[in-house]
Amino acid sequence: MHLLVDIQKQLPNYLLEVAFELTGETLGILGSSGSGKSMTLRCIAGIETPTSGTIVLNGKILYDSSKGINLPSRDRKVGYLFQNYALFPHLTVAQNVAYGLKGWAKNAKTRWVIDHLEQMKLSGLGDRYPQQLSGGQQQRVALARALATEPDVLLLDEPFSALDTHLRSELEKQLIKTLSNYKGLTLFVSHNLEEAYRVCQKLLVLDRGKVVAVGDKQHIFDRPGTLTVAQLTGCKNYSRMQPVDRHTIRALDWNCTLQTTDPTLSSHTHVGIRAHQIRFPDQTNQPNTVSAWLAWKSETPHRMTLYLKLGEPPTDPDDYHLQAEVYKDKWEQLQDQPMPWRIELNPQRLILMQAYPH
Repeated sequence: MHLLVDIQKQLPNYLLEVAFELTGETLGILGSSGSGKSMTLRCIAGIETPTSGTIVLNGKILYDSSKGINLPSRDRKVGYLFQNYALFPHLTVAQNVAYGLKGWAKNAKTRWVIDHLEQMKLSGLGDRYPQQLSGGQQQRVALARALATEPDVLLLDEPFSALDTHLRSELEKQLIKTLSNYKGLTLFVSHNLEEAYRVCQKLLVLDRGKVVAVGDKQHIFDRPGTLTVAQLTGCKNYSRMQPVDRHTIRALDWNCTLQTTDPTLSSHTHVGIRAHQIRFPDQTNQPNTVSAWLAWKSETPHRMTLYLKLGEPPTDPDDYHLQAEVYKDKWEQLQDQPMPWRIELNPQRLILMQAYPH
């Protein structure tokens, strides 16, 4: 399985320029809203036409502006799961799933549909209409419909965005299991970083129509390269920096000097650290331990986010340098300790980056 995409499309506010190759893995497409994620999928599916470029799937040209080739959607072997599922309200569940199976014998089609409904835990619902189903059931019908034609590429456009939290995690598990048996390629659009990380092996990050990062997900997390990619992948802590020597920097906005494992380059303009990688060590002899005061805190069911001011006490809740995320049991230990606390910005966890790609 091999997909090659190299397209440009002029949009009202910017030019979408996307180029990537995919062989075998699930690719997550990340970016803020309006960055061109869904438009990229729609061009691959043949719903939208690029301004120029090529799309080639397993050696078959789906689109080539220079050769005047633009295959209709039905001939592309592409399955599409829309954000709002786009089920046909006047068709039953079984008819929705069978929609793309043109020219099949009736008995074979019926058996195939029943099998796909079973796989999606929808047995017995074939005669219902979409409006009689829950959101989670509708989503599974839409996935069964997308997979029924055995597409070579499956396009998933924010498939969980309309669902509540409990349902999301259930269906995410179901999707990961389904994808593990699926022989084709998958593109998964999301703005939820953790979701994309769990479902996908590779990531492509879009910013205003431009690819700002593509590659293995862990590499992009550990080495985002630029401030934009760090922010789009959820990094909340960053500061302007000045190199002092090859492994020492001055973090200007945090007002401290730090050791780095990665060598500093003249092109590095910022340093960052992810919120869950800030440590509260018992010993003070670790490198990069600094004094911190709590300015503000917020909580989720399992974790606390601590807003920390370095070097001196805060003047108000908005006067902080860093956000640290800790589990509740760690917070139980911390909250009774007198301030200032000691925090560790592990040299191996510091991200050195450029403000803009060069």
